[in-house]
Amino acid sequence: MKITVLYGGPSAEREVSLVSGRAVAKGLRDAGHDVYEVDIQPTDLSPLDRPADVIFPVLHGAWGESGELQEILESRGLKFVGSGSKASRLGMNKADTKKVWKNIGLPTPPYEVLTSKHQAPKISAPCAVKALDSGSSIDVFICPDYATRQAAIDSVLGKHGRVLVEQFIKGPELTVGLLEEKALAPIRIVPKRGFFDFEAKYKASDTEHRFDTGLPAHLIEKCQRLAERASAAVGARDLARVDIMIDESSLKPYLLEINTLPGFTPKSLLPEAAAHGGIPFAELVDRLARRGAARG
Repeated sequence: MKITVLYGGPSAEREVSLVSGRAVAKGLRDAGHDVYEVDIQPTDLSPLDRPADVIFPVLHGAWGESGELQEILESRGLKFVGSGSKASRLGMNKADTKKVWKNIGLPTPPYEVLTSKHQAPKISAPCAVKALDSGSSIDVFICPDYATRQAAIDSVLGKHGRVLVEQFIKGPELTVGLLEEKALAPIRIVPKRGFFDFEAKYKASDTEHRFDTGLPAHLIEKCQRLAERASAAVGARDLARVDIMIDESSLKPYLLEINTLPGFTPKSLLPEAAAHGGIPFAELVDRLARRGAARG
């Protein structure tokens, strides 16, 4: 097939996207496809004029993952891999996603959205303070006390104008990759630096990804089904990744967020989970491209 791979873009996650996109392009070539790869920008959509059987977007963050690019592809009638514009837009907004989950009874930590530093947070420390629509753990802070909470809130408000404050769940962190709407084996994330931030995700070599989670089999099964329901509620398709925290005292799982366009870097979790399930990288991207091309 003729496949156009889009990467780069304008967001803060641009560098991750460049690595992911080039890896996808190589994997597709290894699978025998005719691949055109391009660093696309909102100011130049000419790469979309090139004939292709399917578009494979590998952009992270604003514009490329948040629905704008997907809306452009839909308006042009182009077939593409991944979630449509509505699911992409929803999945990118952590608060809107949590609201959807909460409304259908899926467990997610209590949270609030603040739009001014004059608002008094109701969620006490320890808590997580997050930008509403950033991925790769950019502008995410774990705050053990009042002072760090307020500093984080001020920082995120200053950059984004809105901030999500979320109750901290102490316990193991799992991530569940989804391929073709089915959960892969969960991975337990064990960072050495406190939590799974941008540094731990993409730069550190000491973050552990454990398929042997040390958790009961029934709990792992529950998390897989929970991830599938969470993804379906958002409307994600083809691929996704859902992050889950397990309360260490009750062993209750809580949904944190969904990533509708996970990374494809050497340290990325979805390709790792697929490989663990017997799906090598070239086969993974080939399956995704063929699924996108076959969509009516």
